Amino acid sequence: MKKQDTSENLAKLAYLAIGSNLGNKISNIEITKFELEENKIKILKSSSNYISESWPDPSMPKYINIIIKIKTTLAPMKLLKICNLIELKLGRVRSKKNAPRVCDIDIIDYDKKILNKKDRQLILPHPRINKRNFVLLPLFEVDKSWKHPKSKINIVNLINSLPVSDLRSIKQI
Repeated sequence: MKKQDTSENLAKLAYLAIGSNLGNKISNIEITKFELEENKIKILKSSSNYISESWPDPSMPKYINIIIKIKTTLAPMKLLKICNLIELKLGRVRSKKNAPRVCDIDIIDYDKKILNKKDRQLILPHPRINKRNFVLLPLFEVDKSWKHPKSKINIVNLINSLPVSDLRSIKQI
């Protein structure tokens, strides 16, 4: 007997990075998580909050960042669209690159899928994972066995490749 497809069978695992460096940062992150769940995105696990310097300009307000592991039936581009709508709903204003923001949601990994620069709206896995302490440390907390979908380098080796100054500049809160 053939098993019927259900939306549960079609659900994919993904990892989202959520950050905020304006307003009530922790509240912004909690509201973002609520909005994701309202859009039928199931949060399986959430990291602790991490505080880090604003990049590339450390004189800007510090960030609070988390990583969440989710299950979704949404295709990657639809998930990106929902994330962008939630950012707007929370008051994100897109101005210059890396400007302070109320809410930032990045798709870090979607079902180990690799999407290259053909469609510049979404590159998977996120192209700067390897350099971001505020992604790697909370990602390790959520999934200690995670491996980079392209390079196949495990999370521990990615963290160990960060400069010591990057490791010292982030704190779990």
